[in-house]
Amino acid sequence: MSLKKLPLFLLIFTALVSCQDETEIKDSQHRKVAFNSGWQFHLNDSVKDQDTISENTRWRNIELPHDWSVEGEFDKKNPAGIGGGALPGGLGWYKKSFKVDAEDSTKLTSVTFDGVYQHSDVWINGHHLGNRPNGYIGFEYNLTPYLNYGEKENVILVKVDNSIQPNSRWYSGSGIYRNVWLETTNKLHIPQWGSFISTPAVSKDSASVKIQLTVANAYAEAKTATISTSFYYEGTKITSVSEEINIDADSEKKITQNSSIQNPKLWSVENPKLYKAITKISINGEPVDRYETTFGVRSFRFDAEKGFILNGKRVKIKGVCLHHDLGPLGSAVNTRAIERQLEILKEMGVNGVRTSHNPPAPELLDLCDKMGFIVMDEAFDMWEKAKTENDYSNSWEKWHEKDLKDQILRDRNHPSVFIWSIGNEIPEQWNDHGAEIADELAGITRKLDLTRPITAAMNPANQGNKIATSGALDIIGYNYAHETYTNHRENFPDMPFIATETTSALETRGYYEFPSDTIKIWPVSWDKVFSEGNPDNTVSAFDQVRTPWGSTHEATWKVIKKHDYLSGFYIWTGFDYIGEPTPYIWPSRSSYFGIVDLAGFPKDIYYMYKSEWTDDPVLHILPHWNWEEGQTVDVWAYYNNADEVELFLNGKSMGTKHKEGDDLHVMWRFPFEPGTLKAFSRKNGEVVLEKEVKTAGEPSKLNLTADRQTIKADGNDLSFITVSITDEKGTLAPRADNLIKFSLEGNGKIVGVASGDPTNHESFKGTEHSAMNGKALVVVQSEKEVGNLKLTATSEGLKDASLTITLN
Repeated sequence: MSLKKLPLFLLIFTALVSCQDETEIKDSQHRKVAFNSGWQFHLNDSVKDQDTISENTRWRNIELPHDWSVEGEFDKKNPAGIGGGALPGGLGWYKKSFKVDAEDSTKLTSVTFDGVYQHSDVWINGHHLGNRPNGYIGFEYNLTPYLNYGEKENVILVKVDNSIQPNSRWYSGSGIYRNVWLETTNKLHIPQWGSFISTPAVSKDSASVKIQLTVANAYAEAKTATISTSFYYEGTKITSVSEEINIDADSEKKITQNSSIQNPKLWSVENPKLYKAITKISINGEPVDRYETTFGVRSFRFDAEKGFILNGKRVKIKGVCLHHDLGPLGSAVNTRAIERQLEILKEMGVNGVRTSHNPPAPELLDLCDKMGFIVMDEAFDMWEKAKTENDYSNSWEKWHEKDLKDQILRDRNHPSVFIWSIGNEIPEQWNDHGAEIADELAGITRKLDLTRPITAAMNPANQGNKIATSGALDIIGYNYAHETYTNHRENFPDMPFIATETTSALETRGYYEFPSDTIKIWPVSWDKVFSEGNPDNTVSAFDQVRTPWGSTHEATWKVIKKHDYLSGFYIWTGFDYIGEPTPYIWPSRSSYFGIVDLAGFPKDIYYMYKSEWTDDPVLHILPHWNWEEGQTVDVWAYYNNADEVELFLNGKSMGTKHKEGDDLHVMWRFPFEPGTLKAFSRKNGEVVLEKEVKTAGEPSKLNLTADRQTIKADGNDLSFITVSITDEKGTLAPRADNLIKFSLEGNGKIVGVASGDPTNHESFKGTEHSAMNGKALVVVQSEKEVGNLKLTATSEGLKDASLTITLN
């Protein structure tokens, strides 16, 4: 940046929005406000601007979180490559003007960024506060020495440089894509991430609670203060502990408080009960600071013979890996969008999430705490050796210790976090230096948290793997190689097992190939361009296509479910994500790995897992029923809670099937004729469920269905509306790909459109999108006034559809 231009810039650009804006709502700590409103953004023209801004710079108004890459055009020439989603990077600038009350001049004011991708620099009133290369970790800067108070304005300026590409193996997004916070505290306070709660002894009768606190004194003189912590469950105070401390000037002091909870409500995946600790600091009876920590009470261990034990009960971890993008919203964090993803997964029976391959957004962990997921919190995708030319390895030497410490400090109070992963498929795993780095990272982690085990995702995990044999790990983490799982106790007799990443099967939602019982390995090799496959870059949605390093969905689950010592697994992946379109290259720009597609529509394999992982009755038949007369067609059924399934075609029985051995589905094969497929699942001769699939006529009309028709008028909440193309009778048109146009009336906006098609190059941020196999998605966001929104969908040759959404 040209620092000579910066003072002139700061003189010219004045305040537009106060940080005291009524739209910025205080959180429950009463000292921290959202700092997302009233920002302006400029994306540099690489030729004109280079890396500078000036009085002639053109800005546009935005709200944070913000991802500028998803606003761009898909182009195989974009330097991120198709692995990075074929979307642009670049260098962007953000600025915000704000005021600080005069009464806060005796306090401390800081700004926290939950995540900026990447290489961020921050200035306040022309003073450079610092640089942070890592795009996935949160950081805080003290603004106090440089602030103006009262009516005089302040300008915060952020430079974000994601121009050096490629730097990621998947879509990263660009910009201030996570939340920003302004925090004001007394000079005597609990600093950022300054509490750590553990429950060393837990039984059904009582739980010991240990809270370790850091108290910071920024006064120029020593202070005597009372530190009291009260524990609450659902708003009711349970117990408290208090002590008096003396703390020197300009210093920090660590204290430990101990208490107990009688008849504790235990955190579990079925009932994730949460407690809250409120720590108050008082001087001479006057409260000066209040700090809240949410935590859970649970006991757990990973056992080499029995697997994962939670609160004394064996629990099989049935997890998925997730990248951080939110489909058509890009990387910009939205709590409701994350919640929707987790709701879809929970309904499938998922109880675990791996944050592949980076520290997640805090909102994800908050939701996992509330909803009951077993989280593997992962730190790094690479160490010193690069995977892509411009990746984090270039910052490793200077930043890895700081980044890892900050991740542990930030996340260690989350009851959903059960495992720390220090790396994914690290190139150094095959040499002695890898063992040395693993030992260093494990040491850093254990200094900050001894309550959780440490693993690494290794490929493969065996006696030749230097990380696996380093002694640094508490759990051996396997990526793929499911055929070696039964050798684990022989290779690592005293070490617990976790499958950190599995499967890598491939599907396009709603596309099918026959015969369905042949296995295809696509691509032929991970390091070769795939020249086979289908001309339209589709993949059969039968569970029959896998990568050479992976397996089908059924194959790995059959192994995991058999053995207690296999504590569980994390499937690659829960959702499709932008980038890494294995097995194809351009024009594909997003993945095929997900159990759920990029728009949030489940693929058929979703119902296999639901039939295995939940007690909900399941009967799911596939494929659709629009084929050529006489064509030989396979029909699969996933089912549970039943002994058998009988299938009928136009009233004629095609036979009764039941699962044998370790089968996870049943199959019929016969010539197609149009009409109605109907399946009945039965137990002891009684019908459990019935399902039917009909041959669809010509596409005739649009139908709109919202996940929620009432949302909050808070400027953040979302409604996800599914668009279905059906025939005149309401049967889904399974091959319809019509272009659908959207319009919205009222206090809201369209913020995303998608269909789940990995080859679609229409913008996610537009107001029109082509369906894939009869479905599309439109995402609507509220503004800050109550009322109604009216969404209308139109498509040439189809009947329109409208839907009303209430804002309250």
